[in-house]
Amino acid sequence: MKIDMHCHTKEGSLDGKVPIEEYIRLLQKQGFGGMLVTDHDSYGGYRQWKNHIKGRKYEDFRVFKGVEYDTLDAGHIIVIMPESIKLRLLELRGIPVQMLIPIVHNYGGILGPAHPCGEKFMSFMNAKAYKRNPDILREFDFMEVFNACEPMEVNERARQVAAQYGLSGTGGSDAHKPDCVGLAYTEIPDHITCESQLIQYIKSRQPMACGGTIYTNTTKEKMGKAKTFMTHSFWVYNKIGGWSKAIKRSNKMKKGYVERVDTSHSADQK
Repeated sequence: MKIDMHCHTKEGSLDGKVPIEEYIRLLQKQGFGGMLVTDHDSYGGYRQWKNHIKGRKYEDFRVFKGVEYDTLDAGHIIVIMPESIKLRLLELRGIPVQMLIPIVHNYGGILGPAHPCGEKFMSFMNAKAYKRNPDILREFDFMEVFNACEPMEVNERARQVAAQYGLSGTGGSDAHKPDCVGLAYTEIPDHITCESQLIQYIKSRQPMACGGTIYTNTTKEKMGKAKTFMTHSFWVYNKIGGWSKAIKRSNKMKKGYVERVDTSHSADQK
């Protein structure tokens, strides 16, 4: 089964242009059997699926819950938690990676760098945490080795790093617009139907085929030299946002930042 493991929806990402239902239709037309929703610091797209679509349509299509988390010092990290766990802190960006990793692992989740060799500040290999301690790579569970919005040489570098550290490689479109949807894929067994099964399969370190086609109509490609300004703007945005949300995270942690979900009901739809 082909799934897209890096998907941004209109309901969950500020820069997402594709409603999740349209995303599903576009992927199905291209022969995909599922998707991992990875909105920026949000489960908005997945909630839309869970509350309004699941069980009503697309019953032969699998939608897995994930998030692309903006860390304070390690760029973007894809996180997958078991279906029975809702980690509220993942919707409050800015946790340092060395804090994020044990939190995710303690509750049965997995995580890995998105577009790890891409732009400065947004990508792990070009972020402060890696330069400070390269061996953090050994603590990840997988690495995105094909991202449709990155140049081929950047993806090839990611493949080499994943191989060096024995990490499973995944592929995702990183689509924010309709014309990018389905340009990348990861192959997983047909019997995987929930996040827990996907987590266990990736943790087993079995080889996963992945790949796709490079998307050349990204915003950063259009910006040319101005993309340097864009990446520095992200650094400022993340720093300021991290400070402002630190208080909220502290309050969440005092109250209890994890909620165990009764999957037979709709407790995780809040």
